[in-house]
Amino acid sequence: MASFWSRLFGKKPPADPGQPPLTFKERLAAFRNLPAFFRLVWETSPAMTTANALLRLVRAALPLTILYVGKLIIDEIIRLGGFPPGGDPSPDYLWQLVAAEFGLAMLSDGLSRAITLLDSLLGDLFANRISVRLMEHAATLDLDQFEDSTFYDKLERARQQTIGRTVLLSQVLGQAQDTVTMVFLAGGLIAFNPWLIGLLLVAVVPAFLGESYFNDQSYSLVRGWTPERRELDYLRYIGASDETAKEVKIFGLSGFLTDRYRELSGQFYTANRRLSTKRAAWGTVFAGLGSAGYYGAYAYIIARAVTGSLTIGDLTFLAGSFRQLRGLLEGILLRFTSVSQGAIYLRDLFDFFDIQPRIVTPSQPRPFPSPIREGFTFEDVGFKYLNSERWANRHLSFTLHAGEKLALVGENGAGKTTLVKLLARLYDPTEGRILLDGHDLREYDLTELRRQTGVIFQDYLRYQMTIAQNIAVGRIDQKENRPLIVDAARQSLADTVADKLTNGYDQMLGRRFNKGTELSGGEWQKVALARAYMRDAQVLILDEPTAALDARAEYEVFQRFAELTQGKSAVLISHRFSTVRMADRILVLEKGELVEIGSHEELLVQDGRYAELFHLQAAGYR
Repeated sequence: MASFWSRLFGKKPPADPGQPPLTFKERLAAFRNLPAFFRLVWETSPAMTTANALLRLVRAALPLTILYVGKLIIDEIIRLGGFPPGGDPSPDYLWQLVAAEFGLAMLSDGLSRAITLLDSLLGDLFANRISVRLMEHAATLDLDQFEDSTFYDKLERARQQTIGRTVLLSQVLGQAQDTVTMVFLAGGLIAFNPWLIGLLLVAVVPAFLGESYFNDQSYSLVRGWTPERRELDYLRYIGASDETAKEVKIFGLSGFLTDRYRELSGQFYTANRRLSTKRAAWGTVFAGLGSAGYYGAYAYIIARAVTGSLTIGDLTFLAGSFRQLRGLLEGILLRFTSVSQGAIYLRDLFDFFDIQPRIVTPSQPRPFPSPIREGFTFEDVGFKYLNSERWANRHLSFTLHAGEKLALVGENGAGKTTLVKLLARLYDPTEGRILLDGHDLREYDLTELRRQTGVIFQDYLRYQMTIAQNIAVGRIDQKENRPLIVDAARQSLADTVADKLTNGYDQMLGRRFNKGTELSGGEWQKVALARAYMRDAQVLILDEPTAALDARAEYEVFQRFAELTQGKSAVLISHRFSTVRMADRILVLEKGELVEIGSHEELLVQDGRYAELFHLQAAGYR
């Protein structure tokens, strides 16, 4: 069969060569995803799911009933017309049949609208539920998984299923409904002449096989282009975004971005056009075969009616039954392909849910120390990023003592941010271990460890929310605690930002939404710093927290930071040595390894790497 289609449609598929078309066996195997899918649908709303199924069952019996009543109406009209003039036969039965057909038609329309409504409501609920579950599951996964392109492809395909797969619900239920209807209609045709069913299959099966082939090709094309479609989305974003507009303009990037977008989108369009053209051409051929089969059967039924073997009512009933049966069978077969395709796409969703984090809380976690007594000890810690051969950190051995303020110094790429991510257990060491009060960090409850650690990274997010919500991000369970938010803002100097805004702490920030106000880089940084003060954490980590502040604001921030971290452990990353010298000790990193550690004065006396960097920076101010 495969070789037949290869000869028929050409050997080279339009999809990415790395994504071969799925086999019929693989498509059948995809139906194993449907039970799990319907469990999710049932959990979304048992009442709606049950009502939908029952309404479809009733609706399935109506086409045959309406056809049969129509046959009785025609036969009754002919019977009444056969009476001689003046015979005055009673037309009551005829009008009863007409009223019955009208009632059935109204019922059919009402049921169809009710089913459509339930499909829409249930689909919306399902999409919302799956979207929430997807976000919840993504939140449990490890940070390094988000830094892997293969993972991102899976995440992108899973996102697409939150909306696209709701159609699958209607398709599968519609399949069941049409199958019941078809059984009723086929019964009448088989009683009349069984070979009509054979003719029907000959007319419909080629179209089914053709659609199956092209659906496989379409799936292969879409799946194979996932990375490129992600790039297209990215190009659309940076080509038309308030966050990128200034660089796009100043560097004249518009032409570069649009050319790249035009090139990628053109390649996808070409591949898709080739596939769509073939699909349309062969679809026309198969539709012609289907029509020929239908009219062959229709001609046979007419010939039987002409000879008197059938009544005109029988002719109408059988022709209508055959026509509807052909449409239903064709729809079922074609929808079968769509359902199998949908089931294949479901695999993308369930594959994503099957991804499990490696950094997890142990079954019996150790209670988090309160207060921390000894501190964090790195024992020959090394870390490599996923799919990387280079060590981001290596041979780290030192202790962050309880209540100590430790500064990290080193050139860009020296591994400073990676080190604090290891400390917060956003990563686990590739080798070595990190101890907290003498016990492996992996023995503690992960949620409690994160709650006891306040981190502000240099690439903090600027949420398009109110200033109060932006600050409350640091401790979101206290988002309604306005006194705590105001106090955190005071500590980080963000209160001076709020005081200048029209709506104070309720002012929307950013330009994305109506009446939003954009802040300067320094103002955003003060807001971000307030998040750290929202937490009653035992460990505070500030990664380049004052890069956008002027010298006076930086001095005030760190004076407050020194006061507010009394008795707490703190890690500070900064390139400004005026800031670094405020720490109790300074750890110098080079190429991911510890080269020096000590106080500012001690390191200057050693006249090593720290002293070299310090004097280089000091020379710039002379």
